[in-house]
Amino acid sequence: MGGPSSEHDVSLATGKNVVRALESLGHEVTGVYVAQSGNWFLGTARGVAYDPQSVCGRFDVMFNALHGEYGEDGRVQQIFEQNRVPYTGSGVAASALAINKVISREIFKNAGLTIPRAVVIRRDEFNSQHLKDIHQMSAPPWVVKPASRGSSVGVSIVMTFEELAKALEHAFTLDTLALVEEHIAGREITCGVLEDFDGKKHYALHPVEIIPPEGRFFDYEVKYNGATQEIPAPFFGEMLRLVQTAAVLAHTALGLRHYSRTDMIIKGTKAYVLETNTLPGLTSESLFPKAASWTKLEFPQLCEHLLKLAIS
Repeated sequence: MGGPSSEHDVSLATGKNVVRALESLGHEVTGVYVAQSGNWFLGTARGVAYDPQSVCGRFDVMFNALHGEYGEDGRVQQIFEQNRVPYTGSGVAASALAINKVISREIFKNAGLTIPRAVVIRRDEFNSQHLKDIHQMSAPPWVVKPASRGSSVGVSIVMTFEELAKALEHAFTLDTLALVEEHIAGREITCGVLEDFDGKKHYALHPVEIIPPEGRFFDYEVKYNGATQEIPAPFFGEMLRLVQTAAVLAHTALGLRHYSRTDMIIKGTKAYVLETNTLPGLTSESLFPKAASWTKLEFPQLCEHLLKLAIS
């Protein structure tokens, strides 16, 4: 838990939640704290940094509660692979593909999923042609996001070219690539996928509808301060099948394993896929465990199920 990412604090909240849950079931759990410097520490002690190889050699399985870059982009997965220790979540290549919004968009598109239109811009190459492309793509508002960040870090919704330039400047402090997407006005939905559950290889949880406070979008702050309403999406029949099928298709197209959560916007009869999270948050405010609880899969049992998937 922790890690040298912009989601360090969220990861700590996930990690502490998982430790409590697994201990409540009788497992022997040691928290591994990864500092923002990248150093690894055992338990709460911050005195002696350990070599990742020696840490991996101590345990039967690693529960990966790192979010964002390093923990979710294939780098820590590579450490686990090199040390032959089982770990929860997706593998090296799938993690690297999924965290990159530019690449994952192409994979979604090739799989037949619907995605918003977008203009991809590289840092130091932003020019007037990009403005023309954005203008031709759609009328404002536009959504600006860094290519490889989660938890809505660095995301802005803008109305003017002046705001657009500022939002890109901010996005480029986090990544060398940014996307400017058309804004799809619709219902914000997320749908989790859990493997080998209830007799299904890929079990789609019931979708969650996300209703941020009036005048806000689902940004980093309202994701974790409890101000957002998160309710079972009132979908049945064909619409429910559409959303759950899209979540499973996104999961399999990216080559993910164990679990994931795909964010979408529903407009009319279309589900626009935005991105897929390979390590969904497991904090007290997180959406994946909330949806799992609606299927009577309580948090400790969810964590244990993920452990068993890693070991098997």
